[in-house]
Amino acid sequence: MLMINTEIKPFTATAFKSGEFVQVTEADVKGKWAVFFFYPADFTFVCPTELGDLADHYEELQKRGVEVFSVSTDTHFTHKAWHDSSDTIGKIDYYMLGDQTGTITNNFGVMRPGQGLADRATFLVDPDGIIQAMEITAEGIGRDAEDLLRKVKAAQYVASHPGEVCPAKWKEGEATLAPSLDLVGKI
Repeated sequence: MLMINTEIKPFTATAFKSGEFVQVTEADVKGKWAVFFFYPADFTFVCPTELGDLADHYEELQKRGVEVFSVSTDTHFTHKAWHDSSDTIGKIDYYMLGDQTGTITNNFGVMRPGQGLADRATFLVDPDGIIQAMEITAEGIGRDAEDLLRKVKAAQYVASHPGEVCPAKWKEGEATLAPSLDLVGKI
């Protein structure tokens, strides 16, 4: 499943966002950074902790020009019901895409065979619609929005500074590397 540096595939979905149902397509993603945040199902255990954590970082992601699209194979109606009934999910203001046909989940290669549920997966997409980072974890392992934000900052830095790369644990403002023969064997 090699997805890095590939373009996202066409899709159409109905999302719940800011109290409304809205249509979203891959064209809505182009021209901005985007996070696709797949999770198995609404009204579960680990998922609301992750989605709430992401909601807590949504404003900062927006300031960086990043839109967030959470995706599960639930319907947009189920997303609304969950949003209306849970304090944690109620603070979400990003798009909650309903993918009951599995089109988006299959496009990203994270559909669990025979289950109709998405894996716990995150994809960072650049303004050209190209996947720059991805993370997939097992069912019981929740993701951390702080680390996602760090990856967003690194990807945006590398995109705007050709010839530089971000080393392990890089934080915004820290030194980067300029790959060259001079560095080989010296790091």
